[in-house]
Amino acid sequence: MHNGSSKDPLTAIVTAGMGAGIVTSFAVSQGQNILTALGITAFSIVVALIVDAADFS
Repeated sequence: MHNGSSKDPLTAIVTAGMGAGIVTSFAVSQGQNILTALGITAFSIVVALIVDAADFS
């Protein structure tokens, strides 16, 4: 397990944004609407923050 971990919302935001940004940038290059891609990225950031704030220990 991961004892003593500190929850850092900035890390969650950056990680989720980079991960979703890579996938959605590929989708945009294939013709997806840019606003849809930005919405997907924003949604993944919100979910990452919720999961990061939850205590699963």
